[in-house]
Amino acid sequence: MTLKVRVIAPDKIVWDAEAEEIILPSSTGQLGILKGHIPLLTALDIGVMRVRINKEWKPIILLGGFAEVQNNNITILVNGAEEISEMNMEEAKTNLEKATKLVEESKTNKEKIEATQMLRKAKAKLQAATVINN
Repeated sequence: MTLKVRVIAPDKIVWDAEAEEIILPSSTGQLGILKGHIPLLTALDIGVMRVRINKEWKPIILLGGFAEVQNNNITILVNGAEEISEMNMEEAKTNLEKATKLVEESKTNKEKIEATQMLRKAKAKLQAATVINN
């Protein structure tokens, strides 16, 4: 038996497939889910969800939301998501450096919040690149 995983963003269904295991970026840390997991509802942070299918890991960037686990069904409602098939490690590092610089240079609260969100997304993309390139 496997897990049925659905990732739903406001504008589309990002993922709808079976998996052997997933690792979620919960608001309290990484959360691994295998078949037979107890029912659970958890908040998700910006980060990388890793999905294992046929012993291969696939990263999906989640932009915050919630996950419900029940009877080997995992429903993930997110603000946004990005499925990654390939990612250039150097490009990801460059984007992280740019985002870090934006955080340091931001003056207003609004600029700081926006820059921090960009930084968190850049970190998630670098993490996804690491999963892909290993």
